[in-house]
Order: sequence, then C-alpha cells, then structure tokens
Amino acid sequence: MSLLYSVGLYTLGCKVSQYETEAVGELFEKSGFSRRDFSEVCDVYVINTCTVTAESDAKSRKFIRRAIKLNPKSVVCVMGCYSQRSAEEVAAIDGVSVVIGTENKTALPSIALDILEGRTEKHVSTTDVTKASFEPMCITRAPRTRAYVKIEDGCECKCTYCAISDARGRVRSKPPHDVIEEVESLHRSGVREIVLTGIETASYGADFDYEYRLPDLLAELDGRGSCERVRLGSLAPELVGEKFVELVKDLRILAPHFHLSVQSGSDSVLRKMKRRYNSRTALENIERIRKYIPNASFTTDLMVGFPGETEEDFLETVRFAERARFIDAHVFAYSRRKGTPAASFDSQVPEDVKRRRSEILISVTSRVKNEVLDEIIARGKELTCILESEKNGVFTAHSDEFAEVAVEARGYKQGDLVKVIPVLRKDGVIYGKII
Repeated sequence: MSLLYSVGLYTLGCKVSQYETEAVGELFEKSGFSRRDFSEVCDVYVINTCTVTAESDAKSRKFIRRAIKLNPKSVVCVMGCYSQRSAEEVAAIDGVSVVIGTENKTALPSIALDILEGRTEKHVSTTDVTKASFEPMCITRAPRTRAYVKIEDGCECKCTYCAISDARGRVRSKPPHDVIEEVESLHRSGVREIVLTGIETASYGADFDYEYRLPDLLAELDGRGSCERVRLGSLAPELVGEKFVELVKDLRILAPHFHLSVQSGSDSVLRKMKRRYNSRTALENIERIRKYIPNASFTTDLMVGFPGETEEDFLETVRFAERARFIDAHVFAYSRRKGTPAASFDSQVPEDVKRRRSEILISVTSRVKNEVLDEIIARGKELTCILESEKNGVFTAHSDEFAEVAVEARGYKQGDLVKVIPVLRKDGVIYGKII
C-alpha cells in the first residue's frame, strides 16, 4: 500500500486517551498513512482532547491551533472528551475539519480520506454516549516495554465536580476474550508489562449480563500466563474491599501496586463530592491490601480547594495522606466545570488559597514518598524490575511496587527483567545494583 498521506497525533489527558490515540494511529497506518511526529508538517492532524479541568480545555484549543498553524491546508481532526462536551465550540475554530466525541474514533481514517480526496468538506458529529456500546479497538504494539490496554469505558458515579461522566457515558466493558487476545498479542510482540485501564477500571464487567468482573479477568490472565506483569489503572477505593482482595491476593502476574482515586481525606468534602466512600473505608481497604499482599504500594489523586473546603477539611486530607503513605500522589486544584453541580456551589475557594494548599500537600506527599522509598531500601530485599530507557549504560525501570529505579546495566537491553538490590535514594529515585 502506497503512503500517499501523512498523519500526526497528539494526546491530552489520561491513559485511556493515550491508548485510544495509539489504536487510531494504527488504523491510519493500515489505511495507507505514514505516521509522523505531531511537530512536523502533516496532511492530517488528530488531537485527542481532555476536559477534566478548564486548563485541559485551554490546552486542547492550543494544540488544535498549533496543528492549523503547522499546515493551514491540513485536515485537522478533533476527538475526545472536550469535543464531546463542546462540539460546537470546537467546530467554530477556523481550520478544524473534523469533530467527533468519545465514540466513532475508528472512523477517523476514512473520514479524513474523504476530505483529502474531495468527497466531503467537513464532518461534525457526536453521539449520545448514554446509549453507546463499547467501541471495538485494539493495539498490536507499543513503543516501550509497557502498554496500556483499555478494558472499560464510562462512569456512573456522577460526582458533583466531574465532567467526565457526561463526556464518556455509562459503564461498558470490553469482552474478556478480546482483552485476553490483545494482551497475549502484545506480549508476543515484546511488551513485558500491561496496564489494564478504564475510566473506572474496577467497574469492569458491571454491564455484562453474566457474572464476570475484574478479578475474574485477572485470574484468567494469570492462569494462562498471558504476560510477565499486569498493573491496574485508576480504581475507586470502595471497590477494592475484602472480596476483591481475597480474589486477587495470590495472583502471580498482578503487580502489588494500586492507584486509588481518593480525591480527599475529608468526609465532609467527600459527601459534597458525592463520592461513594468515606476516609475510613478508604484507609481500611488500603490496610487490608497491605495485610494480604506483601509490599503493596499505593498511588493516588488528591484534590484541594473543592467548594466549601475549610482549613480543617484540608488538614484532614493532609493527615489522611500521611496515614495512607502513598508512594506517589498527583495533587491538583479544583477546577470549576460548566454544567457540573459543584460549579454553582456556594463558598468557592479563592485561587490563592488553592495554590497554598496545593504547595503544602505536594510537600507532604513528597516527604512521605521519600520515607516509603527509604523503607523499601531498609528492607534490603531484591526488587523485580523491567528495564525501560537507557542513557550511558544506566537504565531506568519501575519495580513491582512502582518505585522508580536507576541501575547500571551494561550488556542488558530494554525489556529485560532483572533483580535489583536497592542501595540509596536520590531525588525520588532508588539507585540499586543488579544481582
């Protein structure tokens, strides 16, 4: 197939979006496009947008305009959460040729070809995601040793601050056979670690008309020896309770690392957010996992400045973070999202207060991270690491626990699985020696 046209792709947002961009990129290649870097002059540009904050919307517009500037004659395609919620706003940007939302992404190559070859001029179409099914897509390779595999889409939590449930719709899941086939195909291509991801990963299977949930999928992957290591994407704290732990605690391939989307350590704030758990439930589930899964570690997202958050509410989140002992935390400030209930709440927190609280919490979580890394070093036990990128004979890697590790590994190659004894910590990284 001759490569008549070129395409550049850019992703904003979460791991689900990163996966979808890669899947769409492969479809463009199968349709005869050559893939180029987004910064180059291309015939087609695809921008996969995000709408989690007002800043995400602004960044999405910035990269749309950057594509138009790179090649004013190009076909600029916009997809994703921002274009789902604000299709008219995106379509009004001069130079945008295609607007879709969070569905029908797999149709982009044919739509772009129709415009390039003069069969149509512009395409603007978003679907009702409340009625959508799981859109079939897959990837066959990954640029690194780690690959994301989307197994679930949508969220039905309806948190008061969040625009994503409107952009993504109801929970729908990828059929187990398709997940297993994709994971095993990626493993055969050289991928050593798979991250199963979704908008709410632990809701996997909730839409099936038979009993099959995330632990069942993990058990089947484990029993088949589908890959060396599996990680899980963002999990709601209330869904990783006693039953979940009992089902997954003995799985060989499951990495002892869990990303819990906690948001706040204040029960008052969690109620206003309409989260489905309180701080006690979250901490109890963290401790239960630690009890049954040796060396389990946790990462999280923490929000500051939710409407009505008092200084005491904020300090409860600080204390929660100290007790939970996260190995890493993404701290961010509440962003007012049009169309969400929290946007109209009284007692919006001033921006300078949000900044101050963010700085304090980032400092606290950074200190806790270093303490956790020091505890890993003090244990003196070997870490299982998959070598990732290399510079001057020193590889970076991540251990099973998701600690970042640097190790001299001359004679080794990307993707090799090695055992490392941790020696010291510097700038949030463990330095070790291969044994």
